[in-house]
Amino acid sequence: MKEKLIEQALVKAVKHKGGLCLKLVSPSLVGIPDRLVLLHDGCLGFVEVKTTSKKPRKVQEKRIEQLKQLGFKVFVLDNLDEIPTLMDVIGGGDDGI
Repeated sequence: MKEKLIEQALVKAVKHKGGLCLKLVSPSLVGIPDRLVLLHDGCLGFVEVKTTSKKPRKVQEKRIEQLKQLGFKVFVLDNLDEIPTLMDVIGGGDDGI
């Protein structure tokens, strides 16, 4: 599935839960994930959206690891079926998808 369709579905799911799904753009920092998901009670997660079966580039992998080392929840999303679990984890559920 195309990245754009997966990203649109993520935005819709976050809005449905009453959250914000912000597009991240950082001219001074390459490899930053595509989206910042903000949910109630201060829950947040970074999401790198990819076309189905595509993997993050090396610089993206590095940035994802840096964010994880800082204690943030970071996800690579390439499948619509992963959105509900991702939302549960960001919202305070168990770690990992």
